[in-house]
Amino acid sequence: MILRSALLLCASAALSISAPAAARDSLGLYETWGAFRDPMVPRCYAIAMAQASQRQRDYEPYAAVGTWPKRGVRNQIHWRLSRKLTTDPRIELVIGDQRYPLTGGGGDAWAPDNRSNAAILAAMRSARSMTVRATDARGRRFANTWSLPGVASAMDAAAIGCARVR
Repeated sequence: MILRSALLLCASAALSISAPAAARDSLGLYETWGAFRDPMVPRCYAIAMAQASQRQRDYEPYAAVGTWPKRGVRNQIHWRLSRKLTTDPRIELVIGDQRYPLTGGGGDAWAPDNRSNAAILAAMRSARSMTVRATDARGRRFANTWSLPGVASAMDAAAIGCARVR
């Protein structure tokens, strides 16, 4: 539990290097997912680290569902992948038997549009895991996997955490 909390806090820090660490409030830990509020921005988010791997990593991978009320952005999914992506990375998300094309670059991926984002979030709520597959800068295929138990509670806590911010 302590290791999981430390990993979630590290991922939280990775999401916003520019904000002071004390600015983030914990909204709760749910299995491998955590929910946080950063009143300085303001924003709220649910976040989890990818499952451990012995394979090469350029970045520490995490998945986050964020809300920025003052920007009108709610429940936007974002993945930080473990490797730098090629210029045409063919990024794909697999949740159960559903496959979703993603867009992205550098080491990041997103849903290509709001409709896909909503479908992905709905699928995440009822699945056990999700895997993002992509092509790295060296042309090699790789995958990052996240456990999903706790994600619904973490997303709900993050949404409630920013519900009154306008």
